[in-house]
Amino acid sequence: MAAAGVVVVATGATGAVAAPAAAAVPDTAGVRAALQSAMNAGAPGAFAVIRDHGGAETKLSLAVGKADLDGTPMNSDWRFRVGSNSKMFAAVLVMQLVEQGRIDLDKPLRDYLPAGTLPEGWTMTGRQVMEHRAGVYDHTNDLLEQAGEETTSAFEARIRHNVYDPAKLVSMSVAHGVQYTPGSRYSYSNTDFVLMGLAVEHLTGRPYADVLRDAVIEPLGLDRTSFDVPQEGIEGRHVTGYLTNDDRAKPLLDSTLQTGSWVWSAGAVVSSARDMDRFLTALVAGSAGGLVSDDSLQQMTSVLPTPTAKISYGLGLRQIALSCGNVYGHGGIVQGYQTQSFTTRDGSRSVVVFANASNNGSVTQGLMNALEPAFCGKAPAKPAAPRTMTAPGADGGQQGGPAASRDLVPVVEDTRI
Repeated sequence: MAAAGVVVVATGATGAVAAPAAAAVPDTAGVRAALQSAMNAGAPGAFAVIRDHGGAETKLSLAVGKADLDGTPMNSDWRFRVGSNSKMFAAVLVMQLVEQGRIDLDKPLRDYLPAGTLPEGWTMTGRQVMEHRAGVYDHTNDLLEQAGEETTSAFEARIRHNVYDPAKLVSMSVAHGVQYTPGSRYSYSNTDFVLMGLAVEHLTGRPYADVLRDAVIEPLGLDRTSFDVPQEGIEGRHVTGYLTNDDRAKPLLDSTLQTGSWVWSAGAVVSSARDMDRFLTALVAGSAGGLVSDDSLQQMTSVLPTPTAKISYGLGLRQIALSCGNVYGHGGIVQGYQTQSFTTRDGSRSVVVFANASNNGSVTQGLMNALEPAFCGKAPAKPAAPRTMTAPGADGGQQGGPAASRDLVPVVEDTRI
């Protein structure tokens, strides 16, 4: 286990929105323990990068384990596939079009797509689609959940080298029909953000990758971020990703090489912890950040509850309720890579946690467990409970003792991929 570049400096919250999380000194022992648990669960390595923004820019970087099975130490500066963190990038492009008056999120999305993309009777709005409340079937179910095949087999047969037209992905979804009345409930769907990517292309008349480069990547100087579908490799220094076999007795599969086309705008961005911090910090700055207006940011962070405790969802942004306040961002899992990228509402602290193994919920839980100590610091010790005349051991052995534990952030629904 290796730790590098450890700097811990507390900074005060800035701006009008209180962000108590940024005032706490990160609990490095707690973060490291969470990363270690992710590695113990089967990931070759993991890291966390915590950045504070304010009077003094500070960075805390913790890494455990290996970047590949050849023994290279994990490096938090290297590139990796960010999976569903890509949805935040797509949401920004959509909100920019909203600001230009080119799309109305409260009108049927089919009006802003190429003719025939969605059937005539599909009236779900762009807002409902971005909130995962549109009733759109997730096409990735068809590519992953084939009876009798292991995840690694599905990956090799239908995902690693296949190149899918985004419209084909949507047609796979449409074949299943509308799943529920749009707006009536929440159900996470990768197809939702494939649709938004298609809307971006249709309204701009340009390839999605070009729009993303010109509107986000180059203005922010994200030189470690790219959208290279269907290129299989990752350019530059990068972490090797490993797909966990359904049969845990079988070895990890190097899944670094893959086209990314099966999730396209919903999950194919490659980036780094540094670039994710820059992106999130600019995003939550609203108009001052140069990505979206204050009004657009307000809409993106106006969240609705999901079936998962502590988790709410806005327009391409997830809100997690931590013990010290709400944080905003997204999670991302794509074969071989897991990332959680979050920031305080005022951008005073960002946290990116990562592991290089997927198809493993215990790895995911380890990463989620790093968010509390990273944002909120050490959990306060609970006061001793008053002694009562109960039988010895009736309280499970906890009677009268302090406890530093707190509720865990649950694993969320996009972890299936």
